[in-house]
Amino acid sequence: MASSIELREVRVDAPGGEPILRDVALRIPAGQSVAFIGRSGAGKTTSLRLINGLVAPTRGEVLVDDKPLRETDLIALRRRTGYIIQGSGLFPHRTVFENIATIPRLLGWDAARTREAAAEVMNRVGMPFEKFAERRPRSLSGGEQQRVGIARAMVASPSILLCDEPFGALDPIVRRELQDAFRALGSDATIVFVTHDLAEALRVAERVVLFDGGRVVVDAPSRDFVQQKSPLVRQFVASATLPAGWQ
Repeated sequence: MASSIELREVRVDAPGGEPILRDVALRIPAGQSVAFIGRSGAGKTTSLRLINGLVAPTRGEVLVDDKPLRETDLIALRRRTGYIIQGSGLFPHRTVFENIATIPRLLGWDAARTREAAAEVMNRVGMPFEKFAERRPRSLSGGEQQRVGIARAMVASPSILLCDEPFGALDPIVRRELQDAFRALGSDATIVFVTHDLAEALRVAERVVLFDGGRVVVDAPSRDFVQQKSPLVRQFVASATLPAGWQ
């Protein structure tokens, strides 16, 4: 079951005291897909890391399912959270199947259930189990490794899926293929997807949140985002290759 996420007037200060986030107020309903975009240093990745407790707010509060993280078992939360990161983050000494089985084993699933779930999600991302299960990451292309990373994140049907620029290091053709594969998965999770790329944000999310200087400056449905009057939105639109009909 998907989880709701809320940031209540959150401020995060860097070790030197300079704010990284400034009074961010944001609620993501259960099951919604949201893209965080912004220039480097805008605060989007810090906001992502707040959600699973990897960063603690200096002030304000983070809630998942209306429960403050300070009252939450963070280990349990992280085990029901999927992660897709740039470069896939696969364990090089493990097979594809062993990588995908990481969370099911931590959750105590038996071998049959783990194998069935891994085979199902591998097929969904275009990596047939019989062909790829016993291969090592070094034998895969960058795009194939990223597909395994997606499968690993999705295999246990997470309630939250956090994606930190997962396709940023790939060539444009592979990146587009993986965006399409990601969309086709049809996850029920609440998705937070960090990207610099407006076109990618519009393709993978139903809502776009624009950060600048540690603040949320625009928060709009994807279909409405490109019509916003913010000068920063206009800069992103001007620099993006948008899908037909979006401009």
